[in-house]
Amino acid sequence: MVNIHVQRDSLEVTAEVLNTRGCVLSAGNEVKASCIFPNGDKYEGQCSRSASGELVRSGIGKHTSASGIVYTGDWHEDKMLGRGTLQFPSGARYEGEFKDNMYHGSGTYVFPDGSVYRGQFRHDRLEGEGTFTDAQGLSWTGDFHGEAALGLKLLHNL
Repeated sequence: MVNIHVQRDSLEVTAEVLNTRGCVLSAGNEVKASCIFPNGDKYEGQCSRSASGELVRSGIGKHTSASGIVYTGDWHEDKMLGRGTLQFPSGARYEGEFKDNMYHGSGTYVFPDGSVYRGQFRHDRLEGEGTFTDAQGLSWTGDFHGEAALGLKLLHNL
């Protein structure tokens, strides 16, 4: 059994209204914003108006947290949704599909030690068919379920 822990530092993605102090807007067919939030987070990218008229992150954008976590990718109604990359100060990185601010769908997670998981995610967990390659280059494939992965097959490079 291989135990795997995916780092999920808290990138505080909240529904703060973007048209508060600290935002600079440029108009056109799409609204682009550059914001600094009260907690020190920064956002640069596309925005749209919500049903209530508030300006929310929608489209392509980059959110940098005060702690150094960076998300670059698709946004929809202030949530990470679609394709994107989430980078952590530790060196860990996730690139793939997001849904409701979570790893969800096909993606690649690179751990701080250089080991890599490529495969399916569901609700921020390794879930489904995937391949894990450790820092020494050994690869296992099979079904992953969170931190457990019973019955993995070691791949041989001939």
